[in-house]
Amino acid sequence: MNLTSAKKKSWLRFEHPVMVGIAVLAGVFVLSWLGMTFIFAKISDVPEPGIFSGGSGKIGVVELKGLITSPEKALKELTSFRRNRRIAAIVLRIDSPGGAVGASQEIFEEVKRTRRTKPVVASMGSIAASGGYYAALGADKIMASRGTLTGSIGVIIKFANLSEIFNKIGYKSEVVKSGAMKDIGATNRTMTEEERQLIQGIIDNVHEQFIQVVSENRNLPVAKVRKLADGRIYSGEQALTAGLIDQFGNFNDAVMLAAQLGGLKETLPDLVYPAEKNFSLLRLLVGEGGNAIFEGAAFSQPILSYEWSVAH
Repeated sequence: MNLTSAKKKSWLRFEHPVMVGIAVLAGVFVLSWLGMTFIFAKISDVPEPGIFSGGSGKIGVVELKGLITSPEKALKELTSFRRNRRIAAIVLRIDSPGGAVGASQEIFEEVKRTRRTKPVVASMGSIAASGGYYAALGADKIMASRGTLTGSIGVIIKFANLSEIFNKIGYKSEVVKSGAMKDIGATNRTMTEEERQLIQGIIDNVHEQFIQVVSENRNLPVAKVRKLADGRIYSGEQALTAGLIDQFGNFNDAVMLAAQLGGLKETLPDLVYPAEKNFSLLRLLVGEGGNAIFEGAAFSQPILSYEWSVAH
């Protein structure tokens, strides 16, 4: 071994023990983290004790809560319950003011696909409006309380106009674009009439899609649905009179109806909720509410929505 090599080894081993210690601690941390992640992942994959005990004859519960920004969670849960032979029927529990058009339509289609295999009962909580109501339309039966807020059959898109603020602070935006409509909805100026007409055309088209889905799935004349579909909300009692829901009932009533449609004899059968998500440090730090923060970021840009909203 030459003198240079010996000096290098001495430098690593003795002259910088702090660096060596940090490297060792970092290695221990990484190994510990991987081990914890593996263990918690295995734990989270285990269903709640007893919920799968015995034979078939259980009710799966899929919850659709809050603003609908992404369909993935609901799609995954519906698909899982649809394929599970031990699940006789599904209750779709909705407590949502609606949300993104595309996400609401995807959930509706998956609910409709699921009901071809096993019964699905939509159970409305305090609110199941706009996109929340859209999703419910895929179920075999829709139940709500008398005071549930539902309806809001309409489409909305919101753009921020910050031109006056920009003028006050001296902010200017230079835009180079390929076409006149490329920066439609820009926050630094007022929307042109041509742009407004283009957006209105999209709104009208998507609104008509909503009307057709209500007409087909509620067996109502299109003309009647158009009168109902001016964006207003309805109480559960008004919705029943209008034919938008099937009957009154709380969550337990929905479970019993699902059991009946699924051919179960139990008055209140066992309920199965989806398994918890795998453990992650981010969820540990920010909690379940952290998901809503990141999902809400999807609405940071203007988005076409089936949403009942009073905030602009």
